Amino acid sequence: MREVYADHAATTPLAPEVLEAMLPYLGRDRFGNASSVHRRGEAAREAVERARAQAAELIGALPEEIVFTATGSEANNLALKGVLGSAPPGRRRVVVSAIEHPSVLETARHLEQRGFGLTVVPVTPGGLVDPQRLALAMGQDVALVSVQWVNNEVGTVQPVRAIAERAHACGARFHCDAVQAAGKLAVDVDDVDLDLLSLAGHKFHGPPGAAALYVRRRVRLVPLVHGGHQERSRRAGTENLPAIVGLGAAAERALAKLGTAEPERIARLGARLAHGLCAAVAGARLNGDPVARVSSVVNVCFEGADGEAVLHELDREGITVSTGSACSAASPGPSHVLTAMGLRPEDAHASVRFSLGESNDEAEVDRILRAVPGVLERVRALAGHQAPAPGMRRGGTE
Repeated sequence: MREVYADHAATTPLAPEVLEAMLPYLGRDRFGNASSVHRRGEAAREAVERARAQAAELIGALPEEIVFTATGSEANNLALKGVLGSAPPGRRRVVVSAIEHPSVLETARHLEQRGFGLTVVPVTPGGLVDPQRLALAMGQDVALVSVQWVNNEVGTVQPVRAIAERAHACGARFHCDAVQAAGKLAVDVDDVDLDLLSLAGHKFHGPPGAAALYVRRRVRLVPLVHGGHQERSRRAGTENLPAIVGLGAAAERALAKLGTAEPERIARLGARLAHGLCAAVAGARLNGDPVARVSSVVNVCFEGADGEAVLHELDREGITVSTGSACSAASPGPSHVLTAMGLRPEDAHASVRFSLGESNDEAEVDRILRAVPGVLERVRALAGHQAPAPGMRRGGTE
């Protein structure tokens, strides 16, 4: 039975044309150290700089503002630690939202343990940061505000332009974790007036092992890794040439796709899936903001069910989903995103994330809709739970 892959928010399959671009650099013909000064090294450097320009174009940046990293988590770490490490003495506080990716929240807590201030701003039941609540948290001691563009678990889209304005009004820098946005939505760093932005190639059909941090020219940054002068002395170490070439090719491909009907097609599939699940399964409700969200991410609470049990039952039927962030999969507790939005722990544990992408079509959505009611019936029966009365609810409210 062919797999229905509905976990694109975790990672996406490598596009054939991206693999084709990478192959010559995988030790066959064009291997080389981009820091070497001979012809092979110069050719490698040219490939890295071409990828840098491709990544920059995806987000409306300048090539020299792109710092290559290995992962989105590393990019987030570099943004927070780099800015706080270079901040003036009077600015020693970071402000984040309660539903940030663990690589932002845990980094912020790490900084707090080392004497920096930390303010965690709450969110609405739909997962939105209120710019007014954010404004109350601001002050002249804030060095950095970090809020993600699109939440990785529920797909809520934050008002990043308004947040940037609030941050800059008090002289702070604004970092945006755009790992779930770049390559999927139109992103322009100048339009939003971002200071820093994180992206990861494997979220838009590039390879794992290549990500980037956009750093506006006016921003000072202390590196995490010291040693060589790679990446303009902002990240030491030999560049992962094949992966960086793949990131560049994926960025160019993603930018071209944004000008087609493909994003709207995927959004329609997501909307159809969300409506179908909530209509077909008693006690199902959509998590996240009903309006300010990307439709491709469908996070549903199946009341009275164990989300992991649902995941494994669907996996047996050839349908791949998740119960939240891949980075938090080993955590035994409920999703910090869902509990921050006001869900009870038992409802957070009952939630499953479906995330659609290019590989999905209407037939696969129909297959999910056929499979889920039976799976829920079995899982609830094993748990001795009676299905609640039918009715579609959003964000924990009727």
